[in-house]
Amino acid sequence: MSPEARARLSVLAAAFLFSTGGAAIKGTALDGFQVAGFRSAVAALVLVLVLPAARRGFRADLVPAALAYAATLVCFVLATKLTTAAAAIFLQSTAPLWVLLLSPWLLGEPIRRRDLPFLAAIAAGLALVFLGSRDASATAPQPLAGNAIALVSGLAYALLMILFRRLARDHPGEDRSLPATALGNALAFAACLPVALPVESVRAADVTAILYLGTVQIGFAYWLFARGLKRLTALEVSLLVLVEPVLNPLWTWLLHDERPAVLALTGGAVLIAALAARTLLDRQS
Repeated sequence: MSPEARARLSVLAAAFLFSTGGAAIKGTALDGFQVAGFRSAVAALVLVLVLPAARRGFRADLVPAALAYAATLVCFVLATKLTTAAAAIFLQSTAPLWVLLLSPWLLGEPIRRRDLPFLAAIAAGLALVFLGSRDASATAPQPLAGNAIALVSGLAYALLMILFRRLARDHPGEDRSLPATALGNALAFAACLPVALPVESVRAADVTAILYLGTVQIGFAYWLFARGLKRLTALEVSLLVLVEPVLNPLWTWLLHDERPAVLALTGGAVLIAALAARTLLDRQS
């Protein structure tokens, strides 16, 4: 197998593991702040202990990106606890929309005319997800609040991408993503801890879910993702990671019988198609 094929498999495997987060979060009785905080504590330890690159390059300029990543992690877990896993991941996937809207101010990159149809498709998909995710259920007790928090997660993820781009522009040839990821997990844990305590009861299933989420779904998955990034273009990576929002609702359906509304799934399909189309369009430019 060629190095490029192994890299593609690494990124696909990472996206597969990322996609299991929704089902694992739904599978624990701990509240959102407890899951987010303890998951990030485990992930930070795994990243620092296992990946040497995560222990190097800690400087003050990493803090904004680490804060954005911490906000992404915490908001996604809170959203997944409150709304359907499908709505949470679809709404987080609106991050490229926020990147386009914020780039003129934060990066000096103007919105291009050819991006307008993409923005319209994202807005349409966003509206469909919201309209199809309004009814409460056993696994989605507060869908409207969860949807709003998921949108904030997408905004935080967009800020993370913009800040990573600025770091890469200011330090060409130097990968700062691993130490920023480790620091972001540490900050997420620190932010959640005061709200997460005390933990009144913990089941073996809860401990297993937290260890899985921190060690495998973040730590090991990010190691696989970093391996693939070394040999693949940004285009290939962007397309391969679209596996995550496709599979995430599938696992929650299989494991928790969570059935998103057809309207929400339609909106998610529009979002994913728009993301793929814009990625392919960028290749032709």
